[in-house]
Amino acid sequence: MDILSLVGVGLALFAVVGGSILKGSGLAALWNGAAFVIVFMGTLAAALIQARLPVFLHGLRIFPWVFRAPRLDMNSTIEKIVGWSQVARKDGLLGLEELAEEEPDEFTRKGLQMLVDGVEPDVLRNTLEVDLGSRETQDTQGAKIFESMGIYAPTLGIIGAVMGLIAVMQNLADPSALGTGIATAFVATIYGIASANLFFLPVGNKLKAIVEAHSTHREMIIEGLLSIAQGENPRSIESKLQGFGR
Repeated sequence: MDILSLVGVGLALFAVVGGSILKGSGLAALWNGAAFVIVFMGTLAAALIQARLPVFLHGLRIFPWVFRAPRLDMNSTIEKIVGWSQVARKDGLLGLEELAEEEPDEFTRKGLQMLVDGVEPDVLRNTLEVDLGSRETQDTQGAKIFESMGIYAPTLGIIGAVMGLIAVMQNLADPSALGTGIATAFVATIYGIASANLFFLPVGNKLKAIVEAHSTHREMIIEGLLSIAQGENPRSIESKLQGFGR
């Protein structure tokens, strides 16, 4: 569990809700059905129009990474790769076949199997780099869904504010209707700016950082497998791969 994300969400809620209470407005002042529909439904609509369905669904699938990202232990992976290189030097590349079948990570298992099959290093690199690029593009596009919502939300907040002011102007002769229009105007602005800067944009940026970390991890795996294919010394491989974990 990512403690920083949990603390950040808690502080964001406290900043908005606590600030409203400390200002004397209370919790009720933060709720407005019309503003909610304009900002959040409008932002969702914009995101749906922008994205293809597989991209949008993938963005939803990787959203939990903000709070519980797939564990990446660079040092543990380096130890595994060094262990594979020792097996390859002792028993040959065919000695890795059983280890390849037991490897839980699909990307690593594919690379190990290609190594066992005697694929040329250049072909191994090109194949795994295509796989890496495809995964990185897919994950990055999913992360950008939240980034785009962070761009749309403030604009929808402004639209909500304008619509609230229009309602005020249309009901100048009815003082009882002025409060609702003004409330919609201000609350819509809060919804748009707060959701963008306290949720959508931070989520998008964190997901992109996680995607980058995954790509670096896979690049290290590719380099390690190539080093094994080229028969490099295990100590030399370990020294080379440690540069990825710095």
